[in-house]
Amino acid sequence: MEGSDARKYAAEMLGTFVLVFIGCGSAVLAGSKIGFLGISLAFGLTVLAMVYAIGHISGCHINPAISIAMLCAGKMKAKDTVMYIIVQCLGAVIAALVLYSIAMGLDGYELDVNGLGQNGFGEHSPAATFTNADGSLMNPDGYSMSACFICEVMMTFLFLMVIFGSTHKNAYNGFAGLPVGLALVMIHLVSIPVTGTSVNPARSLGPALIVGGDALNQVWLFWVAPIIGAVIAAGVWKGIFEDDTPTKPAKAEEPQKKVSKKVEEEDDEDLDEEDEDEEEDEEEEDEDDEDDDEDDEKEEKGGKGKK
Repeated sequence: MEGSDARKYAAEMLGTFVLVFIGCGSAVLAGSKIGFLGISLAFGLTVLAMVYAIGHISGCHINPAISIAMLCAGKMKAKDTVMYIIVQCLGAVIAALVLYSIAMGLDGYELDVNGLGQNGFGEHSPAATFTNADGSLMNPDGYSMSACFICEVMMTFLFLMVIFGSTHKNAYNGFAGLPVGLALVMIHLVSIPVTGTSVNPARSLGPALIVGGDALNQVWLFWVAPIIGAVIAAGVWKGIFEDDTPTKPAKAEEPQKKVSKKVEEEDDEDLDEEDEDEEEDEEEEDEDDEDDDEDDEKEEKGGKGKK
């Protein structure tokens, strides 16, 4: 393994670790205080931060669905895709273990009851825990498996479309992290009540392996659905929206045109000033010649007077 490859794989493992630890940690350790909005921001801001932290090293996929989409779009090699998925899953599992070790430090925490931010459908859908004013469950059956499947496919598709667009060569450089992070925030705001929001197979696998039971039995959906959504996004982007024209947005070129025009105007002004200086020099020479002629005439007159 080359050094550059090792750095990429290490960056992907670190990035996925941070995403699961902060994202799922916000739900497990602070969810009762920050609510769905806070959890959504935790996931989105983590991705935003990691894009700028490791994006220049590995591309900051930190998500098997993204790596598979990049492979399908011809932007990644098969070997790197496999290695990315392996290290992403490792990072997610390690993060879940660290999070579990912290959560256990609080009296009253129970893994079976409080969980680790795992995803689920049916009676394990977050909507199944919503209560009425009298404390009774509003929808104890939660969202159905088919509804959760469709939700994960659609949300992953939208997420990948944002990623493809914001990282395209014709997009403005240096700003990819912002739309990607905000897109993940929006996705969580909508889909947390449905599945707890996955759109990332590694993020689902880590907590599910530690929690076990139904969480592990249901994790298949959070691999299959996001991958399907990612593959569809790759096909749609490559077939419809991909643009190979090596041009930059018009707005990015306008300042260059203005600078060039300004330089040309300054050059013209410099040439005009040089012409004026030359004319002044010629006038001074003419005046000197006239003075010399007058002196010669005076000398001639003086000579005649002496005679």
